[in-house]
Amino acid sequence: MIQQELRWTPFLLLFWREIRRFMKVVVQTVLAPLISSSLYLLIFGISLGKSIDLSSGMSYLAFLIPGLVMMGCLNNAFSNASSSVVGSKFAGELEDYKISPLSHSQIIWALSLGGVARGLMVATITFFVGQIFCYIQLGEMLSVKSPLLLVFFLLVGGIGFAMMGLSVALWSKTFDHLSAFGSFILLPLIYLGGVFYSIDTLPVFWQKVSMFNPILYFINGVRYSILGVSDVNVWFAALMSLVLLFVFYILSIYSFNRGSFQRW
Repeated sequence: MIQQELRWTPFLLLFWREIRRFMKVVVQTVLAPLISSSLYLLIFGISLGKSIDLSSGMSYLAFLIPGLVMMGCLNNAFSNASSSVVGSKFAGELEDYKISPLSHSQIIWALSLGGVARGLMVATITFFVGQIFCYIQLGEMLSVKSPLLLVFFLLVGGIGFAMMGLSVALWSKTFDHLSAFGSFILLPLIYLGGVFYSIDTLPVFWQKVSMFNPILYFINGVRYSILGVSDVNVWFAALMSLVLLFVFYILSIYSFNRGSFQRW
C-alpha cells in the first residue's frame, strides 16, 4: 500500500506543480479570457448577431457560446502544456525528467491534466460570461441539455490538445517555431472548425473539407451538449474525439522518445 502511494506521489506533485504554475498568473488565467470572451460576444454575438438568421431559429448569440467555450478550453490546454515544456527547456529542467521516477506516460498525463485544468477553468469562465450576455440580451439563460456529454467533450478535447502542445514544444527548436505552429496551424483550425458558423451554410465541397478538421467534432460535441443541435452526428463526434485523443497520445509518446530535451 505504501509502495503504491509512493509510486503516485511524483505524478501528483508534478500535476500540482502545473496547477500552481498557471495560478500564479491569474491575469492570464482569469482576466484575459474574461475580456476576450466578452469582446467576442459583444462584437459577434450582439452587434453582428442581430443581422444573422439561423435555420434552426435560435439566436446567434446562443449559437456562439458553445463554440467559444470549446475554443477557450482547447487554446488554453494547448498553451499551458506547451509553455510548461518550453519553460522547462529554457531553464534546463526538462532533462531532469529523464532521471525522475516517472515514466514518459506519467509525465505526459500529469502535464496534460494540468493543461486541461486550466482549459476547464477558462471554459467555465467563458460559459458564465455567455450566460450573463444571454440574460441581458434574451432575457433567459442557457440550460445544458447533456452535462455528461459536455464534460466528456471538454475533457477529451482538452487532454488531447494538451498532449499536442507537449509534442509541438518538444520538437520546437526556438520560441518562433512554437509561435508559428500556433499562428499558422492551430488558430486557422479553430476558426475554421465551426466556432462562428454552421458548416451547413458552406458549399458542399467545403462541407466535405471541413470534415477533416478535428476541431469540428469537439466544437459540435459541446454545442450539442448545451443546445441540442450539431452539424455532425454527436455519437460520431464522440468516436472521432476518442480516436483523436489516442492519436495525440501516441504522438506525445513518440515525441518524448525522439524529441529534443536539450536546453535552448
